[in-house]
Amino acid sequence: MTDNPMRYTYIESPVGRLMLAGDSEGLLSISFMEGLHPTPPEESWLVDDRPFGDAAEQLQAYFDGNLREFNLRLVPRGTQFQLQVWRALREIPYGTTISYAELARRIGKPKAVRAVGAANGKNPLAIVVPCHRVIGSNGSLTGYGGGMRNKEYLLALEGSGTQKMRTAKFEVGKSLFLM
Repeated sequence: MTDNPMRYTYIESPVGRLMLAGDSEGLLSISFMEGLHPTPPEESWLVDDRPFGDAAEQLQAYFDGNLREFNLRLVPRGTQFQLQVWRALREIPYGTTISYAELARRIGKPKAVRAVGAANGKNPLAIVVPCHRVIGSNGSLTGYGGGMRNKEYLLALEGSGTQKMRTAKFEVGKSLFLM
């Protein structure tokens, strides 16, 4: 048995059942259980609500419209490029959207639009690392692992529905993850 076992719990939300998973280092995953790619827990993971109280409270406050920025210990696992993209996603302010091309430009890799899209699609921390705020260059909503209805819901909740897309200005560089 490992000294740092993975733990998980489920919470109900307006976008369906979510699974929160992590270890003693922090939160590793928030996944849609009814989305396009539900991720079941591994057999070795332990069911335990206790480590996720703060995350559940913050998600509830977000869905209630009372929280715009999460303050959680996040420890996503990915390649250096994926981590760079996920950091940049954290910099997109609540209520704003940007395109994949703009996200690629902001991480200093303007020709890596497809790779940015792929990294966005592998984001393990739905909602908290707001990949739902990335849209097509023409303003259209594009794929979302949690389903298009949920992407539309999240953008509407944040006041950036398809009728009113606002663009964010930010600089990438702040360390938002433990690495």
